[in-house]
Amino acid sequence: MAFIPHTSDDVREMLDAIGVGSIEDLFDEIPAALRCKPLDGIPPAASEMQIGRLMSERAALDGRPLNFIGAGAYEHHIPAAVWAITTRGEIYTAYTPYQAEASQGTLQTIYEFQTMMATLTGMNVSNASLYDGASALAEACLMAVRANRRSKSSRILMPRAVNPTWRKCVHAIADNQGLVFEEVPFDPASGQTVIDALAAYEGQDITAVVMQQPNFFGVLEDVDRATDWAHAHSALAIAAVNPTSLALLKPPGEWGEHGVDIAVGDGQPFGVPLSSGGPYFGFMTTRMEHVRQMPGRIVGRTLDLDGRPGYTLTLQAREQHIRRGKATSNICTNQGLLMTAATIYLAIVGAEGLERVAAASMERTAGLVAALETVPGVKAAFSGTRFHEALLRLDRPVGPVLEALARRGIAGGYDASRDYPELGHALLVCATETKTGADLEAFATALRAVLA
Repeated sequence: MAFIPHTSDDVREMLDAIGVGSIEDLFDEIPAALRCKPLDGIPPAASEMQIGRLMSERAALDGRPLNFIGAGAYEHHIPAAVWAITTRGEIYTAYTPYQAEASQGTLQTIYEFQTMMATLTGMNVSNASLYDGASALAEACLMAVRANRRSKSSRILMPRAVNPTWRKCVHAIADNQGLVFEEVPFDPASGQTVIDALAAYEGQDITAVVMQQPNFFGVLEDVDRATDWAHAHSALAIAAVNPTSLALLKPPGEWGEHGVDIAVGDGQPFGVPLSSGGPYFGFMTTRMEHVRQMPGRIVGRTLDLDGRPGYTLTLQAREQHIRRGKATSNICTNQGLLMTAATIYLAIVGAEGLERVAAASMERTAGLVAALETVPGVKAAFSGTRFHEALLRLDRPVGPVLEALARRGIAGGYDASRDYPELGHALLVCATETKTGADLEAFATALRAVLA
C-alpha cells in the first residue's frame, strides 16, 4: 500500500505555486478518448483488516497438501529468523553494490556466501550467484568451451539422467552458440549413468563431461570414475550438485584424483521457499586456474589505508562492466536477495545442522519407499543407492493417480513418465526432514486406497 506523505494543504500549496487548479488539470493535454474509463466490477474500498481476511480465505482455497514432490525443488524447514532478517528494509531493498563505499554490508554478505559455497563444494573460488541451477549449468558449459583451450569441438557429454528441465534450459541457451550436446545413457536396472558408454568417445575431441550428483532419479553416480575419465581424455569435468547432499557426500572438489573443474547447482534448498516455482538462485564454483572464465561477479576482501578490512567487487566479467566482446556472459544474474537468505540460513543451521538435515531427509525417503512398496502395484524402479528422492513404478498411468491423491490432500510426486517414457508408469517421490512417520503412513494409506 503506497504511503503518500503530502497533506491536502501541501498539495494545494504546490498546485497554487504552479498555477494549476487541480491535479486532474495536469493531464488536460491527454485527449478524453484516450483516458481510462472507470473499471467495472471493482468492489468498494476495503479496510486493511478486511483485505487481510479476504487474502487468507483465498489462500486457504489452495489447501495445505502433504508435499512429496522434489524433481529439483525441495521443501525444507526454513528457520523463522532467515526471512525475518532477510526482509529487513536495509537488506530487502539493497541492490547491486556498484559503489563499494556505500555497500560494505552487501559486499560482505556476498563474500561470506562465496566462502561458504567454495568450502561446501571443495573448490577454490565462487561467484556471487546466478539466476538458477539450470542456467548455471548452461553457463558452466559455455565456460568450459572458453576454458578448455585444448578442445576445439565444443562437444559436451550430457547424461540423460541429468534433470530434464535443466537439459532443456541448457539447449535453449547454448545450442545457438555452437555447443553440441551428446547424451550418455543410464542403466535401466540401477538408474546410474553408464560410465562404460564413455568408451565410445575415446580418441575424440570432447570439451567437457557433465555429472549430476545425485542424478534426477535421486541415485548416486560413480562420479570419481567419470571425473577421471574426463581428465584422462583432455576434457573438463562439470558437476551439478544438490547442495544439501554435500553435507554427507564427497564434495565435487574431491571427485576422482584431481576434482572437477566447475561445480554448479541450485541454492533453493538453502532457505528459499518453493514459492510456486521461484524465484530461486544458482551457484557456481571453480578452480582458481579457470577464474577469469567464470561469469558474473566475485567479491574480494582487502585492507584499506588504515588497515581495516573492506570488501569490493574484485572480478566483474559481465557486459555491464567490460566490453561486450570480452564479457563471459551477458545474461548472468546475481539473485542477491535469495543469496542473502541462503547465507543467513547456512549461518543459522551450521555444518552440523546441515548434516542433520541431509541425514534426516535420506532417512525419510528410505522410510517412504519402504512404506509405499507395501502397496500392491508399487515397486522401486532402481537398485542404485539414493539420496532423498526415489523413482517408483506403478501398475497404471501416473497422471490420474496424482490427481486422485491431490483430491485427498497429497501432492504425490512428479510424473517422470513424461520425460522418460521408456520407464513406463514412473513416479518420482521425495521426502525431506519436514516429513514425519505419520506423513509417510498417510501417503501410503492414500495411495493404497487410490490404487484399490
